[in-house]
Amino acid sequence: MSDEPEPAVPLPDAENPAPAVPREPDEDSLRLAEAMIFASAEPVSARSLTRVLPDDIDADAVLGLLRARYAGRGVELVDAGNGYMFRTALDLAPKLRKVIDVPRRLPRVSLETLAIIAYHQPVTRADIEEIRGVAVSKGAIDVLMEAGWVRMRGRRKAPGRPITYGTTAGFLIHFGLDAVGDLPGLDELQGAGLFDGKLPPGFGVPQPDDGDTLRPDEEPLGEPGALEQAWGPVGETDAD
Repeated sequence: MSDEPEPAVPLPDAENPAPAVPREPDEDSLRLAEAMIFASAEPVSARSLTRVLPDDIDADAVLGLLRARYAGRGVELVDAGNGYMFRTALDLAPKLRKVIDVPRRLPRVSLETLAIIAYHQPVTRADIEEIRGVAVSKGAIDVLMEAGWVRMRGRRKAPGRPITYGTTAGFLIHFGLDAVGDLPGLDELQGAGLFDGKLPPGFGVPQPDDGDTLRPDEEPLGEPGALEQAWGPVGETDAD
């Protein structure tokens, strides 16, 4: 036998913590992994999943349980590249292609118009043009109405009785909102890095309201006038 002493094994301390002993994934870990994979636009690897799971939960075990849970369902967890993602079951894909339309990409002018309508509703075309500082073509609003996100509310009690616009329930569903009041305010926009400038004096982000009741300055739609049927661009306009 050798008389040399055995090397000392360092005891766990603040600098050398004991390695976590893996435990069986619990429901909270499965839900967390499920949410991460569902929300990610790219395949999620086990290594990426490890960053959000507790130290004593094995990511591969979580993925295995999720895969078994979704096996045979309409949506399945599948290998994709170097990670995992949810996909429609292969046997259902041909049937869904017949009923699901691929959403088209909205042009910038329509997105800006939608934001103005959502925050400032009820608004007329003239209101939108005043806020954007540029004339808005009829097509910009038509695209939003075809998507089911914008509706005609009524008419402004003003010369020409212009149509007022507001958002729809479809707008809330598409953007995951319970109510239009859940749209981000100025503080949230700044916190998300979407706005880093300073607003002019007296200008602020309004509290949106999509109530069905017509405002005092609105009246029911009635029949469309000839001027509304013959909208034409005035001054500078955006390309759709």
